[in-house]
Amino acid sequence: MRYNDQEDTLRHKGLRQQLVRELRDKGITDERVLEAINKVPRHLFMDAGHLELAYKDQAFPIGAGQTISQPYTVAFQTSLLEVHEGDKVLEIGTGSGYQAAILLEMGARVFTIERQKELFLNAQALLTRLGYHPRFFYGDGYEGLPAFAPFDRILITAAAPEVPEALIRQLKTGGILVAPVGSGDRQVMTRMVKHDKDNIEITRHGDFAFVPMVKGTSNQTNGAAR
Repeated sequence: MRYNDQEDTLRHKGLRQQLVRELRDKGITDERVLEAINKVPRHLFMDAGHLELAYKDQAFPIGAGQTISQPYTVAFQTSLLEVHEGDKVLEIGTGSGYQAAILLEMGARVFTIERQKELFLNAQALLTRLGYHPRFFYGDGYEGLPAFAPFDRILITAAAPEVPEALIRQLKTGGILVAPVGSGDRQVMTRMVKHDKDNIEITRHGDFAFVPMVKGTSNQTNGAAR
């Protein structure tokens, strides 16, 4: 990618290697996911001055009421998604663009949609500068992208009270959708495998905490990019 030695130093790379070891110790076994996390410079997706926090396994606020997810959460969700090279992936909630970068490093074709105009513009500028090229969309994640469906994989990066039917319809037969589902302070990480339109296998994979998924779009322009 296009970041240079001043942006991504040996120290940054060392901190990423340490983070990968920590994630492996916490049970992440998908080596392709860990390799992607080792490659993507997470500190560039956060405000300057937060180097130490960038490679700690914790979420961090990024403005517009959003957060950049905890690395373990990113790794866990991505592992459940079982991404293969060339998969067409719909991401609901671009945020900082960090999760999209992980998916792109794994060889996915990423379609990412963001409802917060500020985050959409900042992520678009940053990912493009770093040499990552998903398809960017400003819009309502509840509606998905029917014009570009079906998708091999769908990833929701905010807490949905329930998985929108529109997104299930946009999932290809044989496809996988992963989302944190629930309306309280904690959500259940839910994996849906669409065997056919009337046969969806649902498994649940523990409690997590996400910001809520909101309908519609917002032109809010205060705060920093995720």
